Amino acid sequence: MRRRIPLNEELLSAVGVPERAELLDSSPRSRVWRVRLTDRRLVVVKQIIDGGDAGADADARFARELAGLRLAARAVGPAVAPAVLAADPLARVMVLEHVDDLGKTDDWLPGYAESLARLHALTGPADAGTLPAWSGPTAADAESFLALARALDVPVPSAVHRELDDLLQRLDPTLHHALLHGDPCPGNDLRTAEGVRFVDFERAALGNGLVELAYVRIGFPTCWCAMSVTGHPLAEAESVYRTTWRDLTGKDVPGDLADACAGWLIQGDALVERAHRGTADQLARVAVEDFEWGYVSARERLVHRLGAVAGMSRDHDHLHALGRLGSAMADRLLAHRPPPRPLPGQAVRPW
Repeated sequence: MRRRIPLNEELLSAVGVPERAELLDSSPRSRVWRVRLTDRRLVVVKQIIDGGDAGADADARFARELAGLRLAARAVGPAVAPAVLAADPLARVMVLEHVDDLGKTDDWLPGYAESLARLHALTGPADAGTLPAWSGPTAADAESFLALARALDVPVPSAVHRELDDLLQRLDPTLHHALLHGDPCPGNDLRTAEGVRFVDFERAALGNGLVELAYVRIGFPTCWCAMSVTGHPLAEAESVYRTTWRDLTGKDVPGDLADACAGWLIQGDALVERAHRGTADQLARVAVEDFEWGYVSARERLVHRLGAVAGMSRDHDHLHALGRLGSAMADRLLAHRPPPRPLPGQAVRPW
């Protein structure tokens, strides 16, 4: 048993002796076990490994996850993440509290939005440097987006260049210090009787919480299970988030949700799984081919995002030209055969 799960003597002394272990499904970047101890308690053992696309950044991912979980432990009231029971940095192993997941639940978005806001509100300027700053879109992303418009034979108004330059300035994360999960997707949110708890903090960062609230409107951009949330569920989730943040901080959420959504729109790497990010200009590929991630294609993801940003920017002082450009690009993509399908409207999780 001890040879099968990476628990050294210090961890065994801290948490207890394992009686039985079950290897769980996880990404190529980690190994995860559900472990029953001899005193009948359940814990989760997670080891960050050099695998898949991980390469030499395993130490950094371990450090980010451990720091994110320890910051998340500040939550007063229902927890927003599993507690860290013990850790072995040399082996990149952490022992976590076991959380009972209710699995698929109806009307899950309000609880998700509340826990997301509670997570984001746990940190502030005094925490600068405890985690990397959120990495948002770059000037190269903006140029790739404009190149896609030209490849689709959509004229680019001159005002769009200025709007994108200004957008990148407004998305600068250095003025914001919310605790960001980094990948708040269905499957990384455990739904418990006390509320949602988030797991897998390998991409935790500090930045503006709106870049993760934007997931709901923009279609969960870093997730294989993209979906469309509209109407009352969307409005309710955003209202719950803003109300929770205000109750906790005494202030309105800083920044502009339309900016956050536009930032996800122009990032081509948000069209592919993590293993393929940084390997090619994904927006350039969209002009000549469609490609799938999970059960949704890149063009389907992009059309949804274009429509979301176009809808938010009709009366927006700083994104009006970008919205009109996006609407025209969506029309061109919808003219392809077969036309991109709408994103599914239900919450799909990898159970």
